[in-house]
Amino acid sequence: MSLLPLDDLPGPLPRPLPAPVRSPSASAARLAGRVLSLLPLLLIGAWAAVDWHAVSDGAARLASADPRWLLTGVFFTCLGWVAAACVRQGAIPERLPPGPLLASQFAAGAANHVLPASIGAHAVTLRFLQRRGIPLARATASLALYSLIKPIAKTLVLLVFLVAFPDLLRLGELVPDERTLLLAAGSVTIGLAAPALLMAVVRPLRRPILAFVRTALTDVRLLHSRPSRVLALWGGAAVAPVLQASVIASVGASLGLPLSWAQVVFAFLAASTAVGAVPAPGGIGPVDAALVFTMVTLGAPMDLATATVIGYRVLTVWLPLLPGALVLSALLHRKVL
Repeated sequence: MSLLPLDDLPGPLPRPLPAPVRSPSASAARLAGRVLSLLPLLLIGAWAAVDWHAVSDGAARLASADPRWLLTGVFFTCLGWVAAACVRQGAIPERLPPGPLLASQFAAGAANHVLPASIGAHAVTLRFLQRRGIPLARATASLALYSLIKPIAKTLVLLVFLVAFPDLLRLGELVPDERTLLLAAGSVTIGLAAPALLMAVVRPLRRPILAFVRTALTDVRLLHSRPSRVLALWGGAAVAPVLQASVIASVGASLGLPLSWAQVVFAFLAASTAVGAVPAPGGIGPVDAALVFTMVTLGAPMDLATATVIGYRVLTVWLPLLPGALVLSALLHRKVL
């Protein structure tokens, strides 16, 4: 076997391929993903440092509570995430995977308690829907439907309790005065008139707003033609506030609160309906004050009502906050969000 001379070789020898060079945009995207994964934990740490007194006080009071009733409250808290996932599924025509959907709502709870007006929960859900291939317009329409159905369903449940338990509730002291009613009417009027005024003044916004409205109306008609979606949407929205109130009732029972389950449910429905529109993180603050006032009006001692609300926040906010943030970081890392 003879070797060919160098001049007879078919071409130049192949050179080794250069090592792949990472582009600055890819490195920046990777860094941004890591920052987003750690951001929930950083926000929780900052919030805990500011509100540490409430956490320590609530934990000290719960240490002497009946653990069986506290476990019941944890059970109702977990059912609340299931109800939220049902409402999210009912607001979108496409079928969503149950496991990732439930995980996203658990993570959305952590984001919801950090940012006001449910912005965090909506942002997590919007990202989840887009990752499932749902267009932005339809995903945004589902969030709008979710936000619209929840207060309507809560008001209907409140009316049912007013009819079912007329003798148990002292309604006279809870009826809002004329100033409060005028303020609520003005807020509703402004909320309805602002989009119409914005469309009339800013012409470039007319087309996207009208397209969004058409998409939303189309999805609403489609969803309400499917019984399974109607049950998930309206049933989940009606059950969710009752489950939240059941957590309060369980904590109250563990502390010896002298109110019945129906009275606690009504107190929560009335308080959250009255001041639920105030943009506080997770409704914390205004809803708590209104809830304490309502329970005191119904006959509960001030100290027990305050301890019950603190315990409720410990079970629904602080206990699942760190696990929810870890799940949020994991979903971001696995590109589920």
